[in-house]
Amino acid sequence: MWNRGIIILFVLLFVTACGTKRKTIPSGEDKNMSVGHVGTMEINNLDFLSFSGRAKAQVEFDRQQQDVTLNFRINRNKAIWISVTALLGIEVARVLITPDSVKILNKLRGEYINKPFDYIHRYTSAGVTFQILQDLLMANVSTSLLQTDQLTTATSGEELQLVGVKDQLSFQYSLNPNRRPKVFRLLPIGTDQSVESYYGKYADIGGYEFPQNQNIQLQAGNIKVNAILEYTSVRFNDVLELPFSVPARYKVIE
Repeated sequence: MWNRGIIILFVLLFVTACGTKRKTIPSGEDKNMSVGHVGTMEINNLDFLSFSGRAKAQVEFDRQQQDVTLNFRINRNKAIWISVTALLGIEVARVLITPDSVKILNKLRGEYINKPFDYIHRYTSAGVTFQILQDLLMANVSTSLLQTDQLTTATSGEELQLVGVKDQLSFQYSLNPNRRPKVFRLLPIGTDQSVESYYGKYADIGGYEFPQNQNIQLQAGNIKVNAILEYTSVRFNDVLELPFSVPARYKVIE
């Protein structure tokens, strides 16, 4: 059950994005977006300091469906904090991820795990970084993935397709006319794992174009997970606290 819970949490984290250069958009344009270039084509990413959001999530795993509420807090490039609550607002898990570590509280079982960041690679691939996780949550194109000589671009109508391979990760982005992700696919080469993320209902929130729903699909061998997130609250650039304390009675899981 612990391992299954970890898999579900990591799926939700995925909700939970060729010499690309980023620049600040000149004054007079949307200051909350940054623009990158792939050849002569532009991609738009959110330029933020912090993010907090609440989402209702419907998770289907092993033919069982669970409804939870997810609270996200992100201090850009520093930490990702997630609180998972179930029925009646009871918190069942808390997660804190930094570029160096992964910490998880299983409050239902009174258990705690504290591992280096590469613990995530048990469920993903060695090429998955903190930055990639952050970009996936924020519906940003991960520019580190685009820094590869194995990148192909194509246009279909007003959409832009980016397909490539980087650090044994095969990836694909489909971008909408505003050059924000509609679909993201990530497949570790040589494995039976895959992650697909679908973003929809983009809305302008204080100058930030952010998707109001996400559908995450994970497959790893005979394990399949489908998670549908509907955001009910989104805020940017607040001063955030990321509370994470471990009660003395909790059992440490190795």
